[in-house]
Amino acid sequence: MLFDPLKIREVTFKNRIAVSPMCQYSSEDGFATDWHLVHLGSRAVGGAGLVIAEASAVEAIGCISPQDLGIYKDEHIPNLKRITDFIKSQNSVAGIQIAHAGRKASCTRPWEGDAPIAPEKGGWVPVAPSAIPFNTGSTVPHALTADEIAQKINLFAQAAKRALAAGFELIEIHAAHGYLLNEFLSPLSNQRTDQYGGSFENRIRIVIETIRAVRKVWPEKLPLFLRISATDWMGSEGWDIEDSVALARIVKSEGVDLIDCSSGALVPNAKIPAGVGFQIPFAERIRKETGMMTGAVGFITSPEQAETIVRTGQADMVLIAREFLRDPYFATHAASKLHVKNYQGPVQYGRG
Repeated sequence: MLFDPLKIREVTFKNRIAVSPMCQYSSEDGFATDWHLVHLGSRAVGGAGLVIAEASAVEAIGCISPQDLGIYKDEHIPNLKRITDFIKSQNSVAGIQIAHAGRKASCTRPWEGDAPIAPEKGGWVPVAPSAIPFNTGSTVPHALTADEIAQKINLFAQAAKRALAAGFELIEIHAAHGYLLNEFLSPLSNQRTDQYGGSFENRIRIVIETIRAVRKVWPEKLPLFLRISATDWMGSEGWDIEDSVALARIVKSEGVDLIDCSSGALVPNAKIPAGVGFQIPFAERIRKETGMMTGAVGFITSPEQAETIVRTGQADMVLIAREFLRDPYFATHAASKLHVKNYQGPVQYGRG
């Protein structure tokens, strides 16, 4: 079943294997480069049914680092179009994750220490639902006003328009990993007292309004995914799987087609029991309790494991990150290992 086609709206994925969005921190002023073409294109050549470009900032101050990929101005479109054209030429679907880093913005790249860049040293003041810094030493973020929240929602919609112009056939809204939309969801980072804080209904409001704004400009025939952190790993103090199930029920009627089930990264002190398949139960529970399609992600490293996830109904799709870094041709090698009949890899590599 891992290699069975999957149709969502009017887009057909040739298999259930997706390249999960992975930040490359290799842009200048938000522009995609040859690095992105080769990075994403090689995974399409390698047989993935869906290739999702990394978290792409909807505005410059929404970048995690100054080297983040962006989709916040029209000038970004041509370089992205070059990439989507190539991905589609390999019979893969080109997707993009649109994102805002919120209070986790203005940091150096991971291999440069992943440290906050102060405004006086070339960084900027990040924004958040509340003026609560991510960590000790982090810049205190600016708490967004209601009018500013409306502006951020509109930025997601504008990014969706650019994604369409760039040839993407799928959008994933990033509401996970402690970035802006995730910060609104969790009471650990959202201590507002207005219509965007307090109750569950208020805390999810920005996510619902963002989905509606994106769906208004994103064609009905094209899929929309939502990535969430299914739990903060902070128990009842924060956001948990029960909240995620409730959110999934709501967004299903708002035009979201699949929940991409990750977890954590909202607060630095969470104790996360990371290990093989540790997040798969979230995808399984949301799928079974809501009827929403789900994607499983996190430490999925073997063809047999991926096949089992799909075959047993734990998720509809597997999103693979690190294993695709180690092996751009994971899908082709998986087809061989699982003895998939009539699998056609790149004809140019047939003799291999």
